[in-house]
Amino acid sequence: MTKKSKPFLSTGQLINMSFGFLGIQIGFALQSGNASRILQTFGADVEHLSLFWLAAPLTGMIVQPIIGHYSDKTWTRIGRRRPFFLVGALFTALALVLMPNAAILTTILPPLFIGAGLLMIMDASINVTMEPFRALIADNLPNGQRSQGFSIQTFLIGIGAVVGSWLPYVLAEWLDVSKIAAPGHVPDNVIFSFYIGALVLILTILWTVIRTPEYTPEELSSFTESREIPADQEKNKGLRDIVADFKQMPKTMKQLGLVQFFSWFALFSMWVFTTPAIATHVYNVESGDSSSTAFADAGNWVGVLFGVYNVISALYALTLPAMAKRFGQKTTHAISLCFGGIGLIAIYFIKDPYLLLLPMLGIGMAWGSILSMPYAMLSATLPARKMGVYMGIFNFFITFPQIVNGLFGGYLVKYAFGGHAIYALVLAGFFMLFAAAAALRIKHNSELARGN
Repeated sequence: MTKKSKPFLSTGQLINMSFGFLGIQIGFALQSGNASRILQTFGADVEHLSLFWLAAPLTGMIVQPIIGHYSDKTWTRIGRRRPFFLVGALFTALALVLMPNAAILTTILPPLFIGAGLLMIMDASINVTMEPFRALIADNLPNGQRSQGFSIQTFLIGIGAVVGSWLPYVLAEWLDVSKIAAPGHVPDNVIFSFYIGALVLILTILWTVIRTPEYTPEELSSFTESREIPADQEKNKGLRDIVADFKQMPKTMKQLGLVQFFSWFALFSMWVFTTPAIATHVYNVESGDSSSTAFADAGNWVGVLFGVYNVISALYALTLPAMAKRFGQKTTHAISLCFGGIGLIAIYFIKDPYLLLLPMLGIGMAWGSILSMPYAMLSATLPARKMGVYMGIFNFFITFPQIVNGLFGGYLVKYAFGGHAIYALVLAGFFMLFAAAAALRIKHNSELARGN
């Protein structure tokens, strides 16, 4: 059978394909910007926050390869990836509604345990929803359009993250929704933000499911981008298949592993410790004070800062395909990571909340590249029929550094940094610079390096 190349899709089709990611990222941004704040409200100490946040990488490490494997093997009336979008979105929306209301379930368990449990459910559900989106881009696009596809996906991720990050601030400061609550309770502006996020998540996922068709397995096999799989590897052996695929991962994936380790160690520190760091270092809040107006202001401002870096990442993502063609993908990624590292370190030297907007420029550039460049480099090296499982396995290099950070990051803050969370952000900056150095050492073919 003569093979043909996959057709290039229009910009509108690329947007439809990743539109659900906008809703996912609203939910993810609400979680990353407010989970530490919610857990502190329920009584968590700052040095224990990273342990609670272990829910995210642990569930991702387990769920994503499994979801990737079974989405590769699935074909239903609505496709192979889209059923997972729907199921994951429903559970994520439910967790978004319940998490800020954990205090009302105290007749079952202490609210801190309920909040941590809901954080785990939310993470698992987000992973079920998120993982197939990466594979869908690789399924539907020719190699020459994948950088553009992942960049548009990153742009929509950035827009969603801005909305999710800014919602609590907008509701409190513009719409006069209460930002203060009794001790042990979450403020109304955060609660209503989670409700809005749940609704938008469902609507955007439905948009992608309805507006984006998928190629059948037979159609995928007919394209030149599809690498052939030996027949004996096509039998579904479940976990044994995943283990075998892990052992046979492409060289490019291994090389990217070190880059991902440093990058995501840094990101995890930023998400976990920015709120307590800014509260104590900039707003002069005493450690352990989670019910004051100053702490609420710090939490809301961190949401704004996270929104700003996501705005930057969304805009920066649109420039990445051109930069990758000019400088190569690995150099583009290394430059972006350097700006992120400088931005994180710079936070230490700033005492004015408004000047904290400046480091967000570099952090946004790094985040935009992290969400697209590694996947663009990787996708061209993967067999089409195992795109989902390998994208899931690649998530191991995202989750493992977060688990390491989660186990030891809090104790570093308590014992090495004297309880000052700001130093966790400085360390994160240096890890981002290490990631940039590792990116420059990646060796892959010259055509891929030029973004083709």
